[in-house]
Amino acid sequence: MSAGDEAERVRAFWGRLGLPGLVDVHTHFMPERVLRKVWAYFDAVGPLTGTPWPITYREEEDRRVELLREFGVVRFTSMVYPHKAGMAEWLNGWAAQFASRVEGCLRTATLFPEAGAERYVREAVEGGARVFKAHLQVGAYDPNDPLLDGAWGLLAEAGVPIVIHCGSGPAPGKYTGPEPVARLLARHPRLRLVVAHMGMPEYADFLGLAERYGEVRLDTTMAFTDFSERFSPFPVEERGRLADLGDRILLGSDFPNIPYGYLHQLEALERLGLGEDWLRGVCHGNGARLFPVLSQ
Repeated sequence: MSAGDEAERVRAFWGRLGLPGLVDVHTHFMPERVLRKVWAYFDAVGPLTGTPWPITYREEEDRRVELLREFGVVRFTSMVYPHKAGMAEWLNGWAAQFASRVEGCLRTATLFPEAGAERYVREAVEGGARVFKAHLQVGAYDPNDPLLDGAWGLLAEAGVPIVIHCGSGPAPGKYTGPEPVARLLARHPRLRLVVAHMGMPEYADFLGLAERYGEVRLDTTMAFTDFSERFSPFPVEERGRLADLGDRILLGSDFPNIPYGYLHQLEALERLGLGEDWLRGVCHGNGARLFPVLSQ
């Protein structure tokens, strides 16, 4: 399928639902040399997981932004994340500059358990950060590390959402899974965590945390797609819980680092059979409420 044909079909999808476009809370834009390393990781992920992972949208930055425009994505993120100390503040500066020049991008920031984390998280929030990214798998850190406690408290008080990769897919990490996140929420119950990938593969456990904590949400990133269903199928018996939590599930795609076309994520959501109202909330309404348009 050509890029033009895909864009036309994506726009037709949300047009049929009567939406003004899509809100995608899980897209990646990052410094070029960092992105190249991420792509190199996915190029090698076949030997790591046994599953090839071709990058569908391996394009230059301007073209990637243009593609989201063509798809009709009206709000998106620049998910950045550090894998070691000393990176987060630098990434936050880059993401702030990116959001300032790219219309529709929510200013994104990140954090890492290190001295100064509370300071630079505060500076990011006061500077206008709308969403944070935490990656427990890549960062290989415990979210309950005391070095992060002040930052979590600040984010809970400010009500800034945090998209958190905490499930054990595609490969488990030392601190992935529901237990560390459950302990974090027990201490900071007002944290607006957005569990990436629906918590894959521990779907039921993370749905349970969303049922227990009213500010916990989940994003759809890669969930329900043919690719993910091969190794982490979503339990059919849990679909009723998806419907019940329909106002707290957000569209996420992982663009551009996905091994299939953007349209497929949307089609995977539709084939769940949960209805057009559910789709309207997931694809636009829930994200638009969480990230309302700010006056200039």
